[in-house]
Amino acid sequence: MTTAIRQDRDGAAQPPQRFVISFAGFNRPWAVWIAHRLEEHGHRVALQRWDPQSSPGVTEALDDLARAGGKVLVVLSERYFSAGTHTEEEWNTALRTVTEHHPDRFAAVCLTDAPLPSAVAALEKTDLWGLDAYEAEYRVLRRLELPTDRIGIESGRRGPRFPNDPPEIWGRVPRRNPRFTGRNDVIGRLRAALTEAPPGASTVTLLGLSGVGKTQVATEYAYRFASEYDVVWWVPAEDRPTLRERLADLAPALGLPEGAGSYGEQIRAVLEALRRGNPYYRWLLVFDGCDNPDDLTDLLPSGAGDVIITSRNREWAARHTSLVEVPLYARPESVTFIRRRAGRLTAAEADQLAEALEDYPLALDQTAGWLADSPIGVGEYLHLLQSRLDSHEAVTLSDDYPLPFPTALAILLNNVRENFPDALALLRLFVFFAPGRVPLRLLSEFPADDVPEQLAGLINDQIRWNAALNKLVQFSVVRLEYSDLAVEEGGGLETVQLHRMVHNIVRGDLGDDEAEELSRVVRQVLAAADPGRPSDSRLWPRYAELVPHLEPAGVLRSSNPRIQNFLLHCLRYLLRAGEYRTCLRLAEQTDGIWRAMLGEDHDQVRELSYHYGGALRMLGHFRQAESLAKSRAERLVAERGPRDLESLRATSSYAGVLLNTAKFERARELLEHAFTSYRELLGEDDATTLAAQNNVAVVLRLLGRYQEAYDTDLDTLRRRERVLRVRHIATLSSGIGCAMGLRLMGRYREALARQEQGLKVNAQVLGTNHPQTLRAEHNLGMCLRRSGDIPGAGARLRSVLERSTRVFGAEFPWTLMVASDYATYLREYGDVDEARRISEDVVRGYQSQLGLAHPYSIGTVGNLGLVLRAQGERVEALSLAEQALVGMRGALGDRHPWTLGCALNASGHRNITGRLEDAVELSRETLRGAEQVLGPDHPMTLSAQIALAADLRAVREDAEAAKHEDAGLKALTRTLGAQHVHTVSARQQTRPYWDFEPQP
Repeated sequence: MTTAIRQDRDGAAQPPQRFVISFAGFNRPWAVWIAHRLEEHGHRVALQRWDPQSSPGVTEALDDLARAGGKVLVVLSERYFSAGTHTEEEWNTALRTVTEHHPDRFAAVCLTDAPLPSAVAALEKTDLWGLDAYEAEYRVLRRLELPTDRIGIESGRRGPRFPNDPPEIWGRVPRRNPRFTGRNDVIGRLRAALTEAPPGASTVTLLGLSGVGKTQVATEYAYRFASEYDVVWWVPAEDRPTLRERLADLAPALGLPEGAGSYGEQIRAVLEALRRGNPYYRWLLVFDGCDNPDDLTDLLPSGAGDVIITSRNREWAARHTSLVEVPLYARPESVTFIRRRAGRLTAAEADQLAEALEDYPLALDQTAGWLADSPIGVGEYLHLLQSRLDSHEAVTLSDDYPLPFPTALAILLNNVRENFPDALALLRLFVFFAPGRVPLRLLSEFPADDVPEQLAGLINDQIRWNAALNKLVQFSVVRLEYSDLAVEEGGGLETVQLHRMVHNIVRGDLGDDEAEELSRVVRQVLAAADPGRPSDSRLWPRYAELVPHLEPAGVLRSSNPRIQNFLLHCLRYLLRAGEYRTCLRLAEQTDGIWRAMLGEDHDQVRELSYHYGGALRMLGHFRQAESLAKSRAERLVAERGPRDLESLRATSSYAGVLLNTAKFERARELLEHAFTSYRELLGEDDATTLAAQNNVAVVLRLLGRYQEAYDTDLDTLRRRERVLRVRHIATLSSGIGCAMGLRLMGRYREALARQEQGLKVNAQVLGTNHPQTLRAEHNLGMCLRRSGDIPGAGARLRSVLERSTRVFGAEFPWTLMVASDYATYLREYGDVDEARRISEDVVRGYQSQLGLAHPYSIGTVGNLGLVLRAQGERVEALSLAEQALVGMRGALGDRHPWTLGCALNASGHRNITGRLEDAVELSRETLRGAEQVLGPDHPMTLSAQIALAADLRAVREDAEAAKHEDAGLKALTRTLGAQHVHTVSARQQTRPYWDFEPQP
């Protein structure tokens, strides 16, 4: 490590300082990044992972830190305080003691908004969560009382990525396990083995028994060290075909040519790109579950990156890899893990369970998860567990590969029918799931009271169950696969892969009575697997696993209220996940069935109507959605009054549709009433209240009240970060709302910084093609354009449009919005002919969906007028501009920003068609209106001032024109910068125009 004497701004020498950074292993990326930044400023840094278990107590552990020399910087998070089993009182005592004994030796940065021990105040923490790299470094330096004049300095030594910035490529890594416990020694050995390996040979195999946690360790390593890699790619490696397919999938992610040849050619291209470190030098590949080295050895990449293999096969030791064994838990790890999984258990009970199960992680996870939801004591449970497992019969699963279909199918099924009744019963149960993957995890959760008599013996005897399953595997009627999800999402447990031909033949052989009985059982199994929180994006993979089985199991036709509620949860998931067409199809079918079964006014029918209406609305069927929502709201208000919770929900839903149909003022009245009522009835931090507050921000934004909308969005965001979580889908949505508000207020740099970070998190949490991620990326494109990054804006908008069109279709409301903005970009910076084609398509789409008088139809007609002007069709352009101005005045009044924008354009069209005095008059009115509505420094106000100067010059009012032009240029330079595209255009006396931007 090199250090240098720094100089402050006055030239005085600043000797290097020494710092000790104390961090929980979970937050290692932050500690490493902070250390790197301090070293770049010439200071010496030592990293110390926080492990209070190794000291007699918290006070002693903190005191040891202070004795290390130098200032101690503590990286605070919930994980820092949960590393041991110490109480909040112990923490408060320890913090007060060490800060009193070692004044000015401790400082802290904080990565969470969650409540922390009160004595943390003594550390005078500074918050880093939600910041970009510049601001985070600034706050660290300020807290440590270091100069801040060289933020971002680089010595040329490659450092870690900023922790809030994900790797460039992040491929199907399982979700991080929030209950991951201990394993610091294993992760330490793994890290050392990778970093100390010779160049080109950084390959480590994590070796251990099934269920010992190899996949969990590899997953945690990927997240903990993510900031040190450009590429992290996860490859399920149980069989060679899957392995090769997943490895080949890396080719397009690396930017290699797509569709060029076979899998083999793509894999060779991937391996060569990794070897050369081009385009990415720092990469990590994880091959999960490779028990046959011959499947993988020839596909192992070389180069500057790292490879992790998880396996049960010790033969990897002879294949030029280092072995790191993953042992059973140490007892303190077992106890900590059990108490996180089952919070009701005492330390003694957790120790009792760990002792009985010999610290076996998978067994601890499954048993502690069961105990978490059961009142039974640990002793009684262990007795039951022992009696169920008291068998000497060995159960093994076949590793045979499937036999060819359909040649041997009839023989195989006949053999099963004649010789293996248990296997036949199990197979008949499988066919009431959808063809394809049948999760055994669901079948293991049969409600005991609902098991039919003919299946009771099989279901309740795990030995018979495994033997029957083994026979189906042995004869290739089904095959078993292993999931690469995290443990709490079903990882490590088998799924049955059932061929569609087998499914159809077996189901077709069943009589009606037997089919009904079996389908009833499967419906109960599916309902039992309902995670219960369809709005939680972390649970969406589990809902995605359940939805394909709804129709085959007869869920839509069930009269059981529990099954109906399960179906409603699935529909809500589909809405939140952006699967609108599937939601609409299922909701339409169910609506007809339930109305006939339950009646028009049944509570379940009403609940279904919310999801049905939501799907209609998201797909652009606004009139049908409005009719449905209005009738529901009027009926509930008449029956229950306007402040009943269900009435408020119905009126809020109705108001949401009114936003789509541009009845903004009526929607505002309903939404503000709902928000006020929810706040009084439920409290200001209730999730429902926050949703209502978010809706108020949306309508304020549509009304052009941008500052009020932003203030409301910002308050909602802060509350959601505290009440929900930073990565909750609703919190992320509020973040997008804040970025939009900043952009609409003209605070482009702030909007860009917030949206860049927001897009990364949305993509990580929701996926790149989720509607909310597309919304974030679209807004980023608009922020880039308004900030002056024209090429970046075009690339973003084009990408979002292509993906939205591919995923949702050209007539999808969201697609029309993005197409409109991309067309305005093309008009100014691209192909004006393509801009016209897209603009005409957008106008037709909006007029068809919303009618001629809707502001979106009107505004996009105005945009089309600008395209015609660019093509030289001035008379036609003026006609469209005047049509847009009249229409927007009629729809929203004279003082809405959209009306002012239309007026700005109309005055320009009047100018170029010779109506000079009319242009001046309208420009004066527009400037006055913009100053009153948006303020004197808003970009639209300044555009109106520059436009007025142009119109004044046209009528030879040069003195007044110069006055306005000078004032406008000074304000643009002050607010946007001298080199911003708007400032440069104004300096060149290019008359500004306004683009209408539909809002989501």
